[in-house]
Amino acid sequence: MKLYHIALLSMLAMASHAQQRTTVDIRSWQFSRDSVEWQSVRIPHDWAIAGPFDKKWDLQNVAIEQNGEKQKTEKSGRSGALPWIGEGYYRTTVSIDKVPEHALLCFDGAMAEPRVMVNGRYAGYWPYGYNTFRLDVTNLLRKGENTIDVHLQNVEESSRWYPGAGLFRPVQLIMTGSENIDSWESFARTVSLSKNEAVIDFLTRVAGAGKKGLAVEVSLVNPKGYVEIAGHADVPEDGNVGLTLSLKKPQAWSPENPFLYDLVTRLYRGNKVVDETRSKFGVRTVSVSKEHGFQLNGVTRKIKGVCLHHDLGPLGSAVNKAALIRQIRLMKEMGADAIRTSHNMPSQMQMDVCDSMGIMVMAESFDMWVYPKCKNGYARFFKEWSDKDMENLVKAHRNHPSIVMWSIGNEIPEQGMKGGVEMARRLQDICHRLDPSRPVTQGCDRIDNALKTGFLQAMDVPGFNYRVHKYKPAIGQLPQGFLLGSETASTVSSRGVYKFPVTWGVTKADKDGQVTAYDTEWCSWSNLPEEDFLAMDDYDYTIGQFVWTGIDYLGEPTPYDEYWPSRSSYFGICDLAGLPKDRYYLYRSQWNTNSHTLHLLPHWTWPGREGKVTPVFCYTDAPEAELFVNGKSQGRIKKQHATMADKPEQRARRYRLMWNDVKYEPGELRVVAYGNDGKQVGEKVVRTAGKAAEIALSADREWISADGEDLVYVTVSLLDKDGNEIPTASDQMEVSVEGAAAFRGVCNGDATSLEVFTSPTMRLFNGKLVVTLQALDKKGKAKLTVTDKTNTKIAPKSFEIEVR
Repeated sequence: MKLYHIALLSMLAMASHAQQRTTVDIRSWQFSRDSVEWQSVRIPHDWAIAGPFDKKWDLQNVAIEQNGEKQKTEKSGRSGALPWIGEGYYRTTVSIDKVPEHALLCFDGAMAEPRVMVNGRYAGYWPYGYNTFRLDVTNLLRKGENTIDVHLQNVEESSRWYPGAGLFRPVQLIMTGSENIDSWESFARTVSLSKNEAVIDFLTRVAGAGKKGLAVEVSLVNPKGYVEIAGHADVPEDGNVGLTLSLKKPQAWSPENPFLYDLVTRLYRGNKVVDETRSKFGVRTVSVSKEHGFQLNGVTRKIKGVCLHHDLGPLGSAVNKAALIRQIRLMKEMGADAIRTSHNMPSQMQMDVCDSMGIMVMAESFDMWVYPKCKNGYARFFKEWSDKDMENLVKAHRNHPSIVMWSIGNEIPEQGMKGGVEMARRLQDICHRLDPSRPVTQGCDRIDNALKTGFLQAMDVPGFNYRVHKYKPAIGQLPQGFLLGSETASTVSSRGVYKFPVTWGVTKADKDGQVTAYDTEWCSWSNLPEEDFLAMDDYDYTIGQFVWTGIDYLGEPTPYDEYWPSRSSYFGICDLAGLPKDRYYLYRSQWNTNSHTLHLLPHWTWPGREGKVTPVFCYTDAPEAELFVNGKSQGRIKKQHATMADKPEQRARRYRLMWNDVKYEPGELRVVAYGNDGKQVGEKVVRTAGKAAEIALSADREWISADGEDLVYVTVSLLDKDGNEIPTASDQMEVSVEGAAAFRGVCNGDATSLEVFTSPTMRLFNGKLVVTLQALDKKGKAKLTVTDKTNTKIAPKSFEIEVR
């Protein structure tokens, strides 16, 4: 009995045309934790996400220096409390009809330290789990069945957050003739751009060159299939080809207009095509300067960015296109125009999504260099592998128009150490050599030390993690004349949790493992959003910010690092399920300039608080509003001027409307917003909810593709008889799926929940949870049924979606 899956590959094209490129996505594998018991899996795959949660996994006794800690304490959820540590084995077989003249086995990431064997022979190793790497397996393949084995190893205390485990990104086998185009050596960049013309430089390298008669053709094809411009060049003996194209009346790529061309490169021998590559290309330019700040396509703009970890909540680290699209859509609807891939190298799939949806990217690389932040982290490999890792990052991703800058590190301790500047310059120089079109940055948190050593001065873009109060004294020491908020805010909150009395200050651990959603608490090193808003609005030399974080992630449960069962973050603007917290609307009110924002908090269902002070906040782009409780006015107030010198609560009044003396009484909470001309621009009503009467289901998609990968996210809540959501509901819900989709996961956003994501039952957290369904490889209809196991008087609710 075979312990692996046979992935059949049709080689008819190669049989008739020996030099034709064939790319195989190797999705079906066998997986084992012990190389004895095997199971069939489909990659991308994260072996740890099924749990169970347990504090024993990667239990650490450490002092987190980044949090200013001096004494070691037990950290139970720092890396997610899931079983990602240990060894894993993957095996598959690819059947080919003819041995190719050239073959590359390409991994977009493998967590971690993958060792690859092909037909029992060593193919290669790459220690950094986040990086993409290629192995030349030309001499290891044979006609017929070819076995590929991958051994992975994750060690304790090697990550400060949940890294995931397994073949969590795609694996491809690329087969060509001996004369072929090297896609990693192909680079197109816009060197100048105007309304009438874009000048594009194109470089590539042809493998197997040396014989005369080879030529390269490069063309830009618009979405309608028309060739806009083409260029031709003979291939010299060294194989390096350079071309300059002049594109008339170009469509420029931007977050507002993510226009993409197809970049088609063909290799000819005589009149015969021997190889061809296709990729997306966006015409756009990036620059930074003291005079103009950050410019995209020659237009100055301040970056409105968020940091995103690589995990996808209940899916773990297994990358999925639909999940990435949902993330970017949430961020763009909030008004964000950029993400930072913190603190690691991104997947090709994520960058493809950013290209097509239109969001700029700071592509990050490392969380540590030589000095370790955790005992077994990347510092073990930095000296030997950092140059190669940096080269792979840039070569693999430099054709993505969404990437506007590279980041060589995050809060690197060497920023204040001897030799740190030289390390920074070396990594920055690698980026410049391979890609002169983008600036390079990194996030520094020890600002005084980084200025003293010249670390910040050495970067193209000085990146400040927090420390807004140091912007003013630092700017005079920066020859660049500008700075970036490379990581900002770190405000913490739990969705739907409101604590009384409302206090403003550094967050502290509480008995319930939750943080108030009033958005009044921050960490010892950080601040509220308003401080960053002020810095962007009032300081001309700031070029933008990246908020920590856009969405909650597994691990780093500050301020509950020492509290069990906390196992995921509280920093997110959205929770781990992707549900917006109140803070989402605060950012939306400042960043989304296309539509009005009007949001009230808290909810208005507070049995037992009758007559007690229950402050009401309004997040809106409107300058003033009037609040009513059961028709009685609580006052019409305006946003107030504030500066960085004011206290946090006063600074907040510049961007929030707050009624601090409202006394709760059941009924109706209503706000009416007014524009600068005094005319009404919006109204919002929140009502006290009664007893639960029915289940409500709301899907983010109308249909999904029958490709075995596509997802639909369904939000589950409870309503009273009048259709009001029950904001405090915690009922146990059970889900079942039938038809052309399968249950993939469930999440309620509670950082203290130990219910596993892969079991089809979970309780509501503050009235909501999200169920994820995944399409099968067949067309038809899928049906989701949700049952309330706590209140059996409530009828089950079903939802159908087309899979096509």
